[in-house]
Amino acid sequence: MEKTAVQIRPEQIIEIVFRRRWFLIIPFCLSMIAGLYLAVHLPKIYESSTLILVEEQRVPSDYVQSIVSTDIDNRINTISQQILSRTNLESIIKKLNLFSGPENENMLIEDKVASMRKRINIEVTQSRRQGTESFTITFRGKDPEKVRDVVNSLASYFIDENLRVREAHAMGTSEFLEGELIQMREKLEVVEEKMKNYRKKYMGELPEQLDSNLRILDRIQEQIADAKNRLVLIENQSVTNAGGAAQQSSSGSRPNRVRSIQDLRNELADLRTKYTERHPDIIKLKKQIAIMSKQKQSLTSSEEELSTIPSTDEIFQIRSLKSEIVELKRQADVYKKRVENTPKREQELMSLNRDYQNIQESYNSLLSRKLEAEISVNMEQKQKGERFRVIDSAKLPVRPVEPDMRKLFMFVLAAGLGIGGGIIFLLEYLDPSLRQVEDIERYVGNPVLATIPQIRYPEILMKERLHKILTGLSLCISLILFITFTTVIFMGHENTVGIIGALLHG
Repeated sequence: MEKTAVQIRPEQIIEIVFRRRWFLIIPFCLSMIAGLYLAVHLPKIYESSTLILVEEQRVPSDYVQSIVSTDIDNRINTISQQILSRTNLESIIKKLNLFSGPENENMLIEDKVASMRKRINIEVTQSRRQGTESFTITFRGKDPEKVRDVVNSLASYFIDENLRVREAHAMGTSEFLEGELIQMREKLEVVEEKMKNYRKKYMGELPEQLDSNLRILDRIQEQIADAKNRLVLIENQSVTNAGGAAQQSSSGSRPNRVRSIQDLRNELADLRTKYTERHPDIIKLKKQIAIMSKQKQSLTSSEEELSTIPSTDEIFQIRSLKSEIVELKRQADVYKKRVENTPKREQELMSLNRDYQNIQESYNSLLSRKLEAEISVNMEQKQKGERFRVIDSAKLPVRPVEPDMRKLFMFVLAAGLGIGGGIIFLLEYLDPSLRQVEDIERYVGNPVLATIPQIRYPEILMKERLHKILTGLSLCISLILFITFTTVIFMGHENTVGIIGALLHG
């Protein structure tokens, strides 16, 4: 018999489903039972996560500049490495009593740490405008409560470790700057001592004393010229007055154009009213008076000699002037040497000043940074700087992430309906029975004139009634299984048991 394509009407599909209903109900119930078993007994992996926000420092950066300039990604990566270290994971395992089941009795601590490390995931969230602003800590495990506790422990450790790292960084920077500041202060003191010794050693030749040295040198040269003029005047006067020396001696008169010891003493008394004893003019007059007094005491001449040689005062004055000229020349040489050495001292002093200024600037810069570092340390200790804050704390997971219950639900439902539908389709495809009038007409090629209805005996009616009752019961069981399976999938095993218990006791 050659099969031809026939259009199937909905009532035919309903008739086929009703007639082959057990091939649909039984696989569906079995698939629901299998799905319930898998949903309850498959190893469940729960996942819990927490969101941590990276908050900027509370004090405006215009007032207090943070010295912790490490990139947030790098700092999170560093803290992550510390958190995932064996020491920290071992402490969490012991604290939360992880891997305590009988199946983990022979498990080595290295394997426990490695297994825990694989189940921890730290994901950084990037912001286009503000950069890194948050990150998520996720952990997976079989016990929902322990999963939640592990995530909260990791978040707490993250926050505490970040504060510790920032404070340690700030304190380390402050201590480093303190050490550098001490070294720079020692260098500054050494240079200051060099400058003090240099100024003390070359006092009188310093650049700021150049004008004073030039003025003193000019005054000394004027004094030398004046002393030479007075010397020439005295010598000329002594020659001119040589013939009348005796008469002058008897009359006790002396020319007043040359200063005597008394004149020098009067001038010294006048200068003392204006200057101190260390003034160059006072020192010079005191030396002249001492020289003239010494010369006057050593000279002893008779009255006859006065007629042929200069007078005693003239001799004293000549010798005093010559000594004064020698002393003034010596002083002039000293000040000339000072003036000549001034450019050299200026160059050397500039080098010392340059070193001093460089060290002083470095010292001031370090001092400013040290103060900023101390403020930053106080800010970090008071937790006013950048910090991590938990936005969404870890909650107790209700629905496992493995196995995927939604996928399991779709797979079991599709398997229950698909297997029954496939069997029905296969049976109908292989069944050669003719059930419709159109099938008979198409098969024999002639129209059907009449059909004889089926005779329904009481046994057949009872059997049909029993089939209907069994069909209803099976449909109720299928519905109960479907509702139970759906509740387990979407609300969890524990909640489903609680709901069933409440219904039974209610």
